[in-house]
Amino acid sequence: MTYAITQTCCNDATCVAVCPVNCIHPTPEERAFGSTEMLHIDPRACIDCGACADACPVDAIFPVDALSAGQREYADINAAYYEGAEPAPEVAGPNFHVWGEPVFGRSLPSDFGPLRVAVVGTGPAGMYAAQDLLLHTAAEVTLIDRLPVAGGLVRYGVAPDHPGTKKVGDTFSRFHAHPRVRMHLGIEVGRDVTAQELAAHHDAVVYAVGASTDRRLGIPGEEGPGCLSATSFVAWYNAHPEAVAQGVDLSAERVVVVGNGNVALDVARILVADPEALAGTDIAAHALEALRASRVREVVVLGRRGPGDAAYTRSELLALKRLEGVELVVDDHDPRTAAAIDAAGAGDRAGLLRGLARVRTAAVSPGSGRGVDRRIVLRFHSETVEVLADGGGRAVRVTDGGGGTVDLAAGMLLRAIGYRGLPVPGLPFDEASGTVPHEGGRIAGLPGGYVVGWIKRGPSGGIGANRTCAAETVGTLLADAVAGALPAPTGDAKAFRRLVRRRNRRVVDARGLAAIDRAERDRGRRDGRPRVKLATVEELVATARAGRVLRLTR
Repeated sequence: MTYAITQTCCNDATCVAVCPVNCIHPTPEERAFGSTEMLHIDPRACIDCGACADACPVDAIFPVDALSAGQREYADINAAYYEGAEPAPEVAGPNFHVWGEPVFGRSLPSDFGPLRVAVVGTGPAGMYAAQDLLLHTAAEVTLIDRLPVAGGLVRYGVAPDHPGTKKVGDTFSRFHAHPRVRMHLGIEVGRDVTAQELAAHHDAVVYAVGASTDRRLGIPGEEGPGCLSATSFVAWYNAHPEAVAQGVDLSAERVVVVGNGNVALDVARILVADPEALAGTDIAAHALEALRASRVREVVVLGRRGPGDAAYTRSELLALKRLEGVELVVDDHDPRTAAAIDAAGAGDRAGLLRGLARVRTAAVSPGSGRGVDRRIVLRFHSETVEVLADGGGRAVRVTDGGGGTVDLAAGMLLRAIGYRGLPVPGLPFDEASGTVPHEGGRIAGLPGGYVVGWIKRGPSGGIGANRTCAAETVGTLLADAVAGALPAPTGDAKAFRRLVRRRNRRVVDARGLAAIDRAERDRGRRDGRPRVKLATVEELVATARAGRVLRLTR
């Protein structure tokens, strides 16, 4: 028996580090790392030790003979990655590793004095950076987030029906109460403190602020009613405190999603999934109520280019095929779609194209989809031209592949064409890329300032990609520390805490965060759910305060 990696793989390579026979690839040392949809276990070399499954932070690794019916295809996906490759050399004897002189991937604490590092952002990028600092140096870390709760993308970006992916948050949360961590949640740089004030109280500041807005289509009617960004929709169903609880209209039978990435498939899947299947997740209570009353029966996912250019992963495509009671079809309006799928061949997209080859083709009518069962339609070679709205309803005008256009009746348009970073006051910003200019993570022209994650490299790569990204940035930071290139802070940790409290009386610390976590889990237990999220800033802050006071009075 061998093991196989499945859909929720986060690519952070923890499994690679513990594998005794080097059967998981690509590794961080290989050129292909970060460019593949997931990691793969070589069934010819796997020795069935289970170390990778134990180490996986997102529960993505299972014995092949224990795969569910919906997961069995992953055994073939893992094996296919190694087709034509030479088997790895056998490792003999009980000691799988050859131990040599120890090699330290980080500078030792004795190479420089004690460091105080602020990390702005508590999503995966920020927490991988904090983890690296805490595990490999004696640095003190100040965690800062503009929201009164930690988690970032893991809490507010991962779809609720992907609970395995969310488990990476448990790995990060163990550092929230670390003795060398101080936490200030609900603090925004540029509103409550300046970048200069942060720098004055820390040896270095790492910005992990992500890409919090979305890209625009730039078409007529895009700003009208019925048009929404996928960013806003994801925030709505994930109980983001800045989302409008009643801001999504699901009264029409068809929704059009513009985009061909994983986020586009996420929102399409949530729109037609059985609400009762979502009732056991941490989906926002207001979203669950709205989905139970939803009239949406069809979601059309538009791709401007062909299926070979689709940016979503084969894993997310398979997730659509496993949706109970939902049909997945490929729109056959353009012959180039079928030709591309038939000519799958080899290459990075071959697996995805072969997966599409097993999806039924069908025509999509310009009408609203009335009378159809729940279904998701993948329509390629279809560029969005205009959003139309009048007293009779709404429609999305798209190209038909033959030089003309067709109007698809739709109650809502969701654009999912990518995220974009926003400027941070006090930091340089590249408007073209939506990132902060840097060299190896070191912010250009700002000694002691560093970036990591999407604000560093642009909105690309999943959760695990942030691990190698953070390693580079922390490596640059420590090299600067060894070289004596970090500016000396003028204030200490206590002075910064006093400054924060003066500027914002509603700041949440580690105890307050623990109180929020307990309250959400308690609410979840009553409803048979993992947690019921507090959905407003007021609820989060009040719960943090109440929980902290209760523990102090015991």
